[in-house]
Amino acid sequence: MSPSSLSTAGVLLITVPAVAFGGVSLLTFLMRNVPGYNDNPVRRSLWRAGHAHAGVLVLFSLVAMLYVDQADLSDGLKGLVRTLIVAAPILMPLGFFLSVVRPSDTKPSKLIWLTVAGGAGLAVGTLTLGVGLL
Repeated sequence: MSPSSLSTAGVLLITVPAVAFGGVSLLTFLMRNVPGYNDNPVRRSLWRAGHAHAGVLVLFSLVAMLYVDQADLSDGLKGLVRTLIVAAPILMPLGFFLSVVRPSDTKPSKLIWLTVAGGAGLAVGTLTLGVGLL
């Protein structure tokens, strides 16, 4: 594994405790019946989606790092693929969380577009990686 992929994987591994902390926070909100969470279905759903996407996408990104160095891509494209794939577990959860940050929010703000940006980055990054592996 290249030094770039190793350092990217290291950063991803460091985010795992943050994802776990987020899960504990959501569990606390449920158990303590925190106002603005249980009584706000939009906020509750988006925060659960943010947590789920963070966990799954961090794991996916770690696995993808194993393949980046094997792809028949230029170094510049490999760097772009790493960046795009790692952007997804950052941007998508941020979009879910920040779009309903206030307990009184009943619809997502424009920050929900961060999820679209993260999804687009993930799509382009994985498509490029897949083509490079063929």
